[in-house]
Amino acid sequence: MSMSTVEPGTRLADRFRLEDRVHESGGATLWKALDEILARPVAVHTFAPDFPRVQEVVTAARLASRLTDPRLTQVFDAADEDGTAYVVSEWVSGDSLLDLLESGPIEPERGAALVAEAAEALAHAHAAGLTHLHLTPGRLVWTSGGTVKLLGLAVDAAILDLSSDEPAREDAEGLGRLLYAALTGHWPGDFDCGLPSAPLDDGRICTPRQVTAGVPGYLDAITCRALLQEPRRGQPPLATPADVAEALAEVPRPAPAPVTTAPPALNLRSEAPDGLGVSTMPPHMPSHMGPQMTMVPPPRPQTGTASKILLTVIVLLVMAAVGVGAWTVGKNLGNTPRGVAQSDSAASPSPSRKPVTVKPVSATGFDPLGSDRAEKPEIAPLAIDGKPSTDWHTDSYSSADLGRLKDGVGLILDMGKPVSVADVVVSLGDAGGSTVQLKVGDAAELSSLKTVAEKKGASGSVTLTPEKATTGQYVLIWFTRLPSYNGQYRGTIYEVTVHSPGSA
Repeated sequence: MSMSTVEPGTRLADRFRLEDRVHESGGATLWKALDEILARPVAVHTFAPDFPRVQEVVTAARLASRLTDPRLTQVFDAADEDGTAYVVSEWVSGDSLLDLLESGPIEPERGAALVAEAAEALAHAHAAGLTHLHLTPGRLVWTSGGTVKLLGLAVDAAILDLSSDEPAREDAEGLGRLLYAALTGHWPGDFDCGLPSAPLDDGRICTPRQVTAGVPGYLDAITCRALLQEPRRGQPPLATPADVAEALAEVPRPAPAPVTTAPPALNLRSEAPDGLGVSTMPPHMPSHMGPQMTMVPPPRPQTGTASKILLTVIVLLVMAAVGVGAWTVGKNLGNTPRGVAQSDSAASPSPSRKPVTVKPVSATGFDPLGSDRAEKPEIAPLAIDGKPSTDWHTDSYSSADLGRLKDGVGLILDMGKPVSVADVVVSLGDAGGSTVQLKVGDAAELSSLKTVAEKKGASGSVTLTPEKATTGQYVLIWFTRLPSYNGQYRGTIYEVTVHSPGSA
């Protein structure tokens, strides 16, 4: 049979009857067909007579058919004989990620769960030597049966003539693009996939939290580690699908459609045939399908009789020790001559008050004078994470005085309640030329924050100490001049530590 005669009604391998032409591009045509032996729909790719990569496509399909991960499209047949080449695979019905994003981003953890399933499946494929290289929202499907399917493994790349010197990294970035799309409803890729393009900031793709409110910080960081191949929160880039799968391992997964008639109270789980855990849910996950996922707190530990006896003994011993100590101190004080006691008191200096570290509740970029009133809020927590390798930084400006756009910009800490501020230690990095002010107040408004300390020409570790007692709920590190950075000017804070006066 010549490829030019392929049309609706054509039967391939005396079994697969072509019914509806779904898509045609570049000499490859996708059909919805019927497997007449098993009476089930299948997807069939056929190819024009001059299609140049038939052998590559058939080889890729045969390799993909050896994989058993149910999250990957199953290949049933692939052949190139008698002038006819075709690939027969599973027909998948459901909503693609592109369909789910028609009305905007979906619930963050649901989107992350879909990508997590794809990452695990792709990690198994890479272990077998197969790659995808064309991960788009249209190729990730939430099926009508309540499972995840990743379409086009190996075959898409062969059809489109895609290759990569670093296929693991390319697929990790592809998973990052899918996660970005799920979280924002925008596409950070170079080609049109049916979604609006990701917005840019200084020529760089905005992070998910810059685009969409409510994106959890850890998902924002995972996306950037995969998509941008950058370290975030002290963690390295995600360079392989296995890395992405591991990073998303703790995301709650949507449960599959129930396949048992057991009463719901039994809360049974079904296992994937190959043990890969597609439909296996953690014990704390509900058994219903959908985006709403709740966590059940772990059971409270039980205290046995032996533990109660031991606790009672310990309490009695402590009480006895306190009583003996008090009696000893009282006796010594009573036997001390008054003159000696008064002399020791006059000669001994009063103990110094040691400052104590107060942990902020949150941190955010503070830009009340800017047009968008935000300054890298998505990375602000990195300045209080206790890791000197991570940082918050301002946008880049054309001059040290913030391009004459505004008087200042900074990082504001919410202490959770009014605290007494003894000093604030700020790690600014090695670049000199910063002018930073310490402002403290009881409201996150510039007019309510009073300047209590300032350092000019600052760099490295800087201690900002108020001249008099200062109390407030909000602590602001305010840049009025910025150090140079890559031909422009940018303020950087690696870590901030707030100290309160300690007790004597």
